[in-house]
Amino acid sequence: MTLTADGPALIEGPVEVVTADGRTIRSDRFVVALCLCRRSKDYPFCDTSHRKHCRPS
Repeated sequence: MTLTADGPALIEGPVEVVTADGRTIRSDRFVVALCLCRRSKDYPFCDTSHRKHCRPS
């Protein structure tokens, strides 16, 4: 896993993610980006929504 400074966690795939409600979601991509900011409409996967928001100074 690679943690990025201002973005998602990058994980070599394929992966299975178990969500808080117990669902298991599988991704067969070579690299999977997991959202850490919870702004993604495709949560738990990153859709780059974090780029639209400014961090407070």
